[in-house]
Amino acid sequence: MKKVLVVDDEKLIVKGIKFSLEQDEMEVTAAYDGEEALELAKNNEFDIILLDVMLPGLSGFDVCQAIREFSDVPIIMLTAKGEDMDKILGLEYGADDYITKPFNILEVKARIKAIIRRNHKKAPNTDESRTIVEGDMTIDMDSRRVSILGEEINLTAKEFNILTLLLLHPNKVYSRDDLLKQVWGSDALGDGRTVDVHVRRLREKIESNPGDPKYIQTKWGVGYYFKK
Repeated sequence: MKKVLVVDDEKLIVKGIKFSLEQDEMEVTAAYDGEEALELAKNNEFDIILLDVMLPGLSGFDVCQAIREFSDVPIIMLTAKGEDMDKILGLEYGADDYITKPFNILEVKARIKAIIRRNHKKAPNTDESRTIVEGDMTIDMDSRRVSILGEEINLTAKEFNILTLLLLHPNKVYSRDDLLKQVWGSDALGDGRTVDVHVRRLREKIESNPGDPKYIQTKWGVGYYFKK
């Protein structure tokens, strides 16, 4: 049974989502503010989190960013505004996807199932079962940990997957569409901006000078590659 955390201060929305997901044999936990959501995320293992942007106390963006400090659980942001900036901010804070209110519950369930399915397909293979050292960076493929000069760097699941995909195929240029399909899956909803946001955040974490990156290079007009 998949465990879902639904976070929204509108109790009728939570009630509707909870009822619908339980019909698909999912176990649903509800939270109605940011602090409660963060506490639940720290003390429980969820398969996915539905997180509203507009919450009393901590905002959905704040909660998402805080969760990313200790967990790679998939997060879908719920936003009532539907503006591009909200969507981009959600991705910058570590969200995996977003849904604009008002939404169709069938779309919500389809997104949840697609993300869970993609995550469960990602089993490590023999090529990835090792520790890789590149310059000051050490990548443990088994534990999915990255460290720079011995200090562990907190990467989200998507950031780690982008890094290792490029790292394992050095000097190969991946277009934004290629990365979207490889990392998010062929049925992912998103565009090149989604990839750009994640690459920028990844550079900020692993590069000593993100403006002049040592590892992840841009091939202008094409995409990104790992410089070997």
